[in-house]
Amino acid sequence: MTRIIADISVSLDGFVTGPAPGPDNGLGTGGEALHTWAFSDDPEDRRVLGEATARSGAVVLGRRLFDVVDGPGGWDDTIGYGAGEVGKPAFVVVTSSPPEEVRLTGLDWTFVTTGLPDAVAVARERADAAASDSGKDLDVVLMGGGATVRSALAAGLVDVLTLHLAPVVLGAGTPLFAGGPPRMLAQRSVTSTSTATHLTYDVLEVIR
Repeated sequence: MTRIIADISVSLDGFVTGPAPGPDNGLGTGGEALHTWAFSDDPEDRRVLGEATARSGAVVLGRRLFDVVDGPGGWDDTIGYGAGEVGKPAFVVVTSSPPEEVRLTGLDWTFVTTGLPDAVAVARERADAAASDSGKDLDVVLMGGGATVRSALAAGLVDVLTLHLAPVVLGAGTPLFAGGPPRMLAQRSVTSTSTATHLTYDVLEVIR
């Protein structure tokens, strides 16, 4: 069964970027510290990254995050989704207006202009097709940014929430949790390393 997994790194004070994020500084001031774990040599960090990316049948991201990863300072042959741990899943971008051109032409991009639920549905179709071809269970991963993950949680689109809690206090930036209905979660796993605490939750019902 294809699961919808929101997977994102977050600071101790709840931010997914540092202050003043922008096209040329997508993670904001100090935001790089959120992702130290993804480049760590710690075997547990490598296991968490490897297991997550190996199950990625399709990946959903918002337009702002796309502009960062496709920008001149974004992904390249050595830095990208999964940091070299996995092949190239389909990427589905939620946007009101597709870009005129794409720098990362070696990746499979689909641009959905009809909203997040439709983007998730397209990603599920792509993940199901990849699972059928590979004979493995594959998931849809919502990689961000914060607004995309937050909207998906509020809309009840997320089955599993995975947080990589970095030992950093950013003070400001893009908050992960701001508004939306309260939801009950069930803790599934906790893995602690020197660079992050990896937390996985099943997303349950809205608290009424």
